[in-house]
Amino acid sequence: MNNIALLCTVCFVAVAALISMKQKLGLEKEILIGTIRSAVQLLFIGYVLHFVFETSHPAFIIIIILCMIMVAAWNAGAKAKHVRGIRSRIAIALACTEGVTMAILLGLGIIDPTPQYIIPVSGIIIGSSMIVCGLLLNQMKREMETARGEMEMLLALGATEKQAVHGSLRRSVRASMIPTLDGMKTVGLVQLPGMMTGMIVAGADPIEAVRYQILIMFVLASSAAMTAMVLSLISYRLWFTKDARLLPMLPEDN
Repeated sequence: MNNIALLCTVCFVAVAALISMKQKLGLEKEILIGTIRSAVQLLFIGYVLHFVFETSHPAFIIIIILCMIMVAAWNAGAKAKHVRGIRSRIAIALACTEGVTMAILLGLGIIDPTPQYIIPVSGIIIGSSMIVCGLLLNQMKREMETARGEMEMLLALGATEKQAVHGSLRRSVRASMIPTLDGMKTVGLVQLPGMMTGMIVAGADPIEAVRYQILIMFVLASSAAMTAMVLSLISYRLWFTKDARLLPMLPEDN
C-alpha cells in the first residue's frame, strides 16, 4: 500500500464523523483523537519494531513486552479504579499468562525464538488478556451491587472473604471468557480473523494461514482462562476492607 492509498483510508473515519454529526452523537472529538492517536502510535511502533527486528537483542524484546503489560494493566485497571492495588494484580496476571504461554510456544518449538514471532504473538496474548481483565472487573462491579446482600450475609455467618465472594468470582470468570469462546465457535464462518487475513493478503498460502490462526485461537482460549483464574485468585481480597467488610459502592468508573 502506497502513501496515497493510505491517505485515502481517512475517508472511512470521515464517514464515522459525519454519521456522528448527523445523528448528534457528539463523538466527533473522540473519533478525531482516536484517529490521530492510532496513526501516531502505529507509526511509532512500526519504527521501533523495525529497529528491534534488525538488532534481535533479547533485552529489547523484554522491554517491549514489559511495556505492553504495563499499558494493558493501566488500561484494564481503569474499570475498577477505586479498588486499591488492582493494576498491580492485573500486571501480575498478564505477566503469568504471557510467561507460561510463551514458555510453551518456545519450549515445544511451535514458534521460532525470534522477535518477528515473539513480539506479535505476545501482543495478541496480552491484548486479549487485557480485555478479559476488563470484562472480569466489570462483572465483579455488577456482582458487588446485585449480590452484595448475599455476600454480607455469608460474612455475618462467619464465612471467610473467599467463601463469601466465591459465587461472584465464578460468575465473573465465566462472563469474562464468554466472548473468547463465542469467537471460537464462529471463526471461519462469520469472520476471518486479522492474522489469517493479513497473511493471505500478504500472499501466504491460505492453508498455512489457517494453521497459524488455529494456533492463535487455541492460545487465546488458554490465555483467557489463565488470566481470568489468576486475576480472580490474587485480587478477590481487594474487594474487602482490612476488617473483612465489602468495599463501599462507588459511582461507575469511566
